[in-house]
Amino acid sequence: MANQKLQVQRGAAVTPSNTADIPSVSGGVNNGCVLYVGSAGNLRVLTSGGDDVTFTALNAGSFVPVQVVRVYSTGTSCTNIVALW
Repeated sequence: MANQKLQVQRGAAVTPSNTADIPSVSGGVNNGCVLYVGSAGNLRVLTSGGDDVTFTALNAGSFVPVQVVRVYSTGTSCTNIVALW
């Protein structure tokens, strides 16, 4: 089985918000990014497809390979979150 390699060109720290989407680092609209989670906990996100999903019990140093447009402050206990494009 081949392993997929995560390759990104840009990254930015994420501030969780119940109302604001993750801004694009290029100044346009964020059509989705994957996330790196620096500390353990739960992560509630809005996917680029419009789904409200909570990932529970993530380990520190995890990657979330789902296209995300928002990280909610309510329901998120992880910190040190980085958006990757």
